[in-house]
Amino acid sequence: MTTKSMQNELAVKFRKLHIPGEPLVLTNVYDAATASIIAEHPSTKAIATASYAVAASQGIADEKLTLSQNLAAVRSIAAVLKAHSDSLPRIPFTVDIQDGYEDVAATIREIIALGAVGCNLEDFDIAKNRLRPIPQAVERIELAIQAAREAGVPDFVINARTDVLLKHDGENGGSIEDAVERGKAYLEAGACTVFVWGGSARGGVSKEEVQRLVEAFDGRLNVKMTLEEGYLTVPELRELGVARISLGPELYRAAMTAFKEKADAVLGYCG
Repeated sequence: MTTKSMQNELAVKFRKLHIPGEPLVLTNVYDAATASIIAEHPSTKAIATASYAVAASQGIADEKLTLSQNLAAVRSIAAVLKAHSDSLPRIPFTVDIQDGYEDVAATIREIIALGAVGCNLEDFDIAKNRLRPIPQAVERIELAIQAAREAGVPDFVINARTDVLLKHDGENGGSIEDAVERGKAYLEAGACTVFVWGGSARGGVSKEEVQRLVEAFDGRLNVKMTLEEGYLTVPELRELGVARISLGPELYRAAMTAFKEKADAVLGYCG
């Protein structure tokens, strides 16, 4: 079996992990150290990055993360997931590529070359600070799928994110029905799942909204989980029938809180 055939087998394996009601849980990583920890956990089924945390770990804002900076992190993470320098990651590896950057097809080829079998691709145009029209967002998903097919990974997994619920440039965010419209279009274009980003300002997506989205997408929904009291838990999201749960930057924030607490405890003696 060729390397590309083996990589596509990983993609098939990753795709099959997305089961409505038995969700894949992704504890997103942001560097080689965190990837090593998560990869060694017996319950880990796949490795996923979170662009916010990747950017923050480099001291920059999420929207300022360049493709080269993102790829540098991906390269170091992929390296610790491989048994040998020339081998593939030992478990499925998916990358948060934000909006795909200027040339989404080229970005897909870059991450596939590093061993990825999936990505997050959002419909917010970072350079223009606006939500992409649905036809344009759909076209970029199709371009990504075509690039993956040409790169030898036809079963490449796209988790299509929509930011339609968020406020942009002073305008109010859209409705849950707007998210349904976009999500259905993205699934039709070939996305495996849809991630409806609710944003911290509105508290993510509510239980009722998750129920509506699960119904609309036949369960092919990714929900970002918040590690605080009052938010939906893994058992609750499983019961609601979602296919994928991710933590985004939650572990990064927890790590930085612990880091600061320990540093404060030591530096408190050095006044």
